Amino acid sequence: MTRKAVGFGEDDLRALAGARSFERGLGYLDAVSGLEVGEGSVTAVVHGTEAYEVELTLGGDDGPSGWCDCPYGQEGNFCKHCVAVGLTVLRRAKTIPRQQDAARARASGLEAWLTALSRDELLALVREQIAESRPLRRRLELRAAAARSDLGTVRDRILTLIDPRPFARYGYVEYADAPAYAQQVAEAADALRTLTADGRAAQAVGPAEEALRVLGETYEEIDDSDGVVGEAAAAVAEAHLEACRVARPDPERLAEWLARMVLDDSNDVTDLDPLDYADVLGQSGLARMRQTAAEALRRRPSDWTARYLMERLVKAEGDVDALVALHAQDLDPSGATHLCIAEELESAGRADEALAWAERGLRECAAQTHIDGRLVDHVCARYAKAGRADDVVAVRRDRFRVERSLDAYRQLRGAARSAACWEAERVAALAALREDARPDRGGRYGGPVLIDVLLDDGDLDAAWREAVGRADDRQWERLADLSRETRPAEALAVYRRLVDRSKEPTGDRAYERVARLLLAARDCHRALGTEDAFAVYLAGLRTELNRRRKLMSILDRYGL
Repeated sequence: MTRKAVGFGEDDLRALAGARSFERGLGYLDAVSGLEVGEGSVTAVVHGTEAYEVELTLGGDDGPSGWCDCPYGQEGNFCKHCVAVGLTVLRRAKTIPRQQDAARARASGLEAWLTALSRDELLALVREQIAESRPLRRRLELRAAAARSDLGTVRDRILTLIDPRPFARYGYVEYADAPAYAQQVAEAADALRTLTADGRAAQAVGPAEEALRVLGETYEEIDDSDGVVGEAAAAVAEAHLEACRVARPDPERLAEWLARMVLDDSNDVTDLDPLDYADVLGQSGLARMRQTAAEALRRRPSDWTARYLMERLVKAEGDVDALVALHAQDLDPSGATHLCIAEELESAGRADEALAWAERGLRECAAQTHIDGRLVDHVCARYAKAGRADDVVAVRRDRFRVERSLDAYRQLRGAARSAACWEAERVAALAALREDARPDRGGRYGGPVLIDVLLDDGDLDAAWREAVGRADDRQWERLADLSRETRPAEALAVYRRLVDRSKEPTGDRAYERVARLLLAARDCHRALGTEDAFAVYLAGLRTELNRRRKLMSILDRYGL
């Protein structure tokens, strides 16, 4: 009944906030004041270190969501204050539908009242609001200037709306102020579109470019965690593109401006794609942009923005050889660039050349511990398709020799099984891993890969032999879990040892692990017929750790 009335329940709040914030929110129920119910949301003030404003949606298809101007909430989190407001709403769930009806009635009444006002009464009301609200006056001045084609005022008003300084109280726009600033940027985009619609597209191009320049220079000083400023800036970029398509500005000048925007790697507020302007730029504009990108690459060969621009232009022209040559100038040691070249050639129907480039990547990156796995997969897939199973095994074997990991072992195992040669390959692979696991080799964090692969193979007898003096706690726990039914006594000894090591850490995650280990130990005692011994052990452990109330509650929850 409660959930149906407001669109969410306690479980939804706990899932959004997490256990810690939900528990803390319970302590703020008496700090909620000024609860105001709208048609689909509620607002309130929660008094904590300061008075924080909270807005909470009342559910819907996407479930509830909340916003709070406390520091934690400004990072996009569903904080304890949101929890407190949500719980307060649930307490008052029976009255919420009536309050929503009242909110709808107020909105309807306002609409009816405004509709009934005469022209002079409406003008008086607007003038009154303009006198009291500077932001509203600026927005209406912009609309008026656009309507009468006062281009100087339009430009000034657009730049005023784009200016973030009024929102930058401490030198930058904080998360809480970003939505208001984004609204102004969106209004600037609307004004630019209005100019284009009114036949003034040529006059909209310049202000749009200046607005995008300002946004690019200041975006790093804006906390746009929710992306609202970015969305509004994208609307300005769309307005610029629309104006260019109508006005048809000088293509070479436009090309130079676009190139500057793309090549400025600090300007990431809009993801301008020069190819969106291809119909406006024409051949001369595209050629000028390619020339600009080439000049930038000559000056700074490692400039990724210039390389990205050049790649986009060359790819759009369909010149595969030029694209291959461009990629070949800066081959990544991971093999990622070789793969990119191979994929481009394959898409162009040049499969033999594509495979040659991929194989070259494997040779040139053979000594790298971490090669791009996609390149290895690419070559192996082509070999497998051609029936070259032995070559697939050779590639996987070479990678395993360099990268002694569980994943590399699994890849070798799969390839060797397909080629019916796994037994011989496994002997050699395990020998190499045993050599790595020698105590005098040192230098490895965690337990040896040897134990991981034995566990992955299901070779538990060998894993038990190799684990002594070598395995880490993670591997011991995995080994015990897999052996609980067949070796309950050995597994029990592992669980007891791990419980002893887990006594010191605190926190929900640590306590959950203790409970999991105890449940496993209880299963072992049951298999051994020594459940009374487990009861004595558990009682002693609870006595030892009884001051940790959260641990005790977690153990109670698991029936321990």
